[in-house]
Amino acid sequence: MSCIDDVVEPVLEYAPVEFLVREAAQQWERDEAFALRRAVFCIEQGIFAGDDRDGIDERSQLLVAMSCIAGMPDQVVGTVRIHEPEPGLWWGSRLAVHPAFRSQGHLGATLIRLAVTRAHAQDCRTFLAHVQSQNVPLFHKLHWRSLAELSIHGRPHTEMQADLAFYPPCHDAASGFVSRARSRT
Repeated sequence: MSCIDDVVEPVLEYAPVEFLVREAAQQWERDEAFALRRAVFCIEQGIFAGDDRDGIDERSQLLVAMSCIAGMPDQVVGTVRIHEPEPGLWWGSRLAVHPAFRSQGHLGATLIRLAVTRAHAQDCRTFLAHVQSQNVPLFHKLHWRSLAELSIHGRPHTEMQADLAFYPPCHDAASGFVSRARSRT
């Protein structure tokens, strides 16, 4: 037996190095996005019983953040939806990031960025969202302004508006954005 055989290598925890943030393109991406929303909004936060899906899902665009292995999408770790209830007015809603990936603070911000830039490319003149109070500081950093305080599903929210000047149009939501993981050092 050589000395090398006696060395026990530590098992390293896998951590993705990049994330693809784009419009959901395949059914598995949509399925995982809806499952993530159920886990966050129904189980973790207890806002909805059973499922959070509603009629808006039928007319919205679903955006996803996916961890990648060797450059290929592997798992949906974040999601948001956007929709246009009237010409020029867009809403973002159901922003969710998997708890294990929230330390990658940029994922929520990147989903927000894609949501607004995608709507902007589709003639958005106003982009709004009802934001849970604990997330308002993040939106302020991303050039959103608070419009009104309100309660939705018994929880404090703020109606907020994106400053479209900071969000150039993204005409290719299928390609979306690639985001690098934060360094662990």
